[in-house]
Amino acid sequence: MIGNSRVLALIPARAGSKGLPGKNIRPLHGKPLLAWPIAAAQASRYVDRVVLSTDSAEFARIGQSFGADAP
Repeated sequence: MIGNSRVLALIPARAGSKGLPGKNIRPLHGKPLLAWPIAAAQASRYVDRVVLSTDSAEFARIGQSFGADAP
């Protein structure tokens, strides 16, 4: 929260990568790539809510397992 304003971190994670298919869920130092920005947003004292925006049910499930909302 900044002042009286709530802060939303919106993390895009598209499933249709052409150059490196599935790159957002490939492991990087023991976690899927999309887990890193989720963790960074959660660590911020300013962010109130972390939302993963994706077109993939699998990415949404993984994001939720790391604490992001994925409506």
